[in-house]
Amino acid sequence: MTTPEPQSPSPQPPAPTSVDRVYRSPAGIAGGVLVLALTLWLGIDAVVTGEGSTPWKALAVLLFLVPLVAAYTVRPAVFANEDRLRVRNPLRVVVLPWEQVASLRSAYSNEVLAESGDKYQLWAVPVSLRARKKAARQEARRAAGGGRGRGSALGGPGQFGVRADADGAAVADGPVRAETDKAMDELRELLETRKQADTSRGAVTVRWAYEILAPAAAGIVLLAVLLATG
Repeated sequence: MTTPEPQSPSPQPPAPTSVDRVYRSPAGIAGGVLVLALTLWLGIDAVVTGEGSTPWKALAVLLFLVPLVAAYTVRPAVFANEDRLRVRNPLRVVVLPWEQVASLRSAYSNEVLAESGDKYQLWAVPVSLRARKKAARQEARRAAGGGRGRGSALGGPGQFGVRADADGAAVADGPVRAETDKAMDELRELLETRKQADTSRGAVTVRWAYEILAPAAAGIVLLAVLLATG
């Protein structure tokens, strides 16, 4: 009787060959840090100075709120390299090889559309209508000025495609864009150039953020028990 040859383990996806570009929301992080600091201050004060069941209730509220606040403010990030797009949203992490990305869309939110038809919001790259309007006003003022800057200190044109605006601040050539729109432009450029690459193949993977869901669920269960028992 012949002995079957041992099967080799299934090949693992290759490690990324380039450094990730990281996109996050500075405003979201700043707001999240402030809310977390206030929540921890009030919660810890109630735990230390509260009487009866108050410290336990405060602890349950902290266990429920802190992970969720961190998840929706500090946690979101988008990582992109030449092989894939990794979207870290509040409660999920989605990894999309460029081959599986159909398009990147911007409307009232920025989204990535997979070839399967699934849609994922980019929480770390929020759309700011105010920033878009500000960029549009700056572009209109630049167009009204004929697209000419003040030039360099020597009287000639600025170097490296840099001009000066009406206030003397250096601005780059090209249309004025909001920061999140610039980020989406960079992601679309990566998609266009890397979609057909051999290293950009693979399947979409979705992982739930149990490190957020587990403590939040424990906190709400503990709070419900404490409220039910008085």
